[in-house]
Amino acid sequence: MKRIVLTGGGTAGHVTPNMALVPSLKEAGYDIQYIGSYNGIEKRLIEEMGIPYHGISSGKLRRYFDPKNFSDPFKVMKGYLEASHIIHKLKPDIVFSKGGFVSVPVVLAAKRRHVPVIIHESDLTPGLANKICIPAATKVCCNFPETLKHLPESKAVLTGSPIRQELFSGNKEEGLRLCGFDDSKPVLLVMGGSLGAVAINNSIRENLNELLKQFQIIHLCGRGHYDASLDGTKGYKQFEYAKKELTHLFAATDLIISRAGANAICELLALKKPNILIPLPASQSRGDQLLNAASFEKSGYSYVLQEEELTSNTLLKAVQYVYDEREEYIQTLKESKLNRAIPIIMNLIKKYS
Repeated sequence: MKRIVLTGGGTAGHVTPNMALVPSLKEAGYDIQYIGSYNGIEKRLIEEMGIPYHGISSGKLRRYFDPKNFSDPFKVMKGYLEASHIIHKLKPDIVFSKGGFVSVPVVLAAKRRHVPVIIHESDLTPGLANKICIPAATKVCCNFPETLKHLPESKAVLTGSPIRQELFSGNKEEGLRLCGFDDSKPVLLVMGGSLGAVAINNSIRENLNELLKQFQIIHLCGRGHYDASLDGTKGYKQFEYAKKELTHLFAATDLIISRAGANAICELLALKKPNILIPLPASQSRGDQLLNAASFEKSGYSYVLQEEELTSNTLLKAVQYVYDEREEYIQTLKESKLNRAIPIIMNLIKKYS
C-alpha cells in the first residue's frame, strides 16, 4: 500500500482541498497521514475524519516588522526537525501540500528525504510559504490561468481547486428547515470565511430590514461574531460556522455574498451560485483576494464590490443587480472548465508516488 502525507493549515482554506482529496485517495488504496500544527484548525478537521494526525511546531514568516519575527524562525526550525523525523518514520511515497506556513518545514523535510512533493497554490499569485516551497516541489498545481506565468514552466499544472464532493449532495428543503425558512422568498447567504469579516457583517446587519423585504438571509458570521440581539428576527438565521449543515445551506441558497478567498470562490464556481465578492482589502492582506476577485469578475463568474466602496447604497444595488441577472451568471458558471481538479491531481499523485 502506498502512503501519502498531506499537509497544510492555518485557515480552513488550507485544509478543505486536502479533505476533498481524501475519498479519492482512499479509493485508490493510499494510506493517508497528515502533518499540521499542534493546535491549528486543521487538527480538529482532520482528526474528525479519522486520519492519523502528526503535530509540529509552526511559525509565520512575515514580510513586515513584528516582534514575533525574532522567535518564529526558531519555531520553523523546530518544525523542520520534527517534520524530518516524522517523514523518516512514516516513509511516505509522496507529499501533497496545500500551503500555509506549517507546510514549509514539511515540504523542505520531504525534499531532504528525497520524497516527491506536489504543491497546490490557490491564489492567483503564490504566497510566501509556497514561494519558499516551490523549488522543492516536483509539480505545482494552480487555480487560475494567470498563475501559470508566476510558476516554473516545467512544474506548473492548471488544475482548479479540489472541491469536497459532499457539497453537491445538499437538500434544499433541509437547508430551509435548518433556518426555519420557507420557500416564499429567495435566500441570500452571507459568508466571510472561518474567521468572519467584520465589515461585511456590519453592512449586512445595518441593512437587514431592507434586505429582508426581498430575501431570507443565512449569515455565516464567523467565530465570536454572533449577535444574540438579532435572534428571533424573522427571515434571518446566524451561524458562527457551518460544517455538516453547509451543504444543505448551499442547496437552499439563490445568491451569495462572500470574501474572495481562493477556495471559497472555487466552491461557488463549482456550485454555480451567483455571487458578490467583497475581497479583503490590500491594507489587511498581500492583495491576493483582490487578484482572485478580479480574475473571477473578468471571467463573468462574479460581481465585485470593494470593501472601501461598501455602503448601504452600493450593497443593495449590487444585490439587486446580481439577483436580476442571476440566470446569466449561472450560465457563465456552467461553461467554466475549472471543475475537474480532483482527477487531474490524482493522476499526478499516482504518477509521482
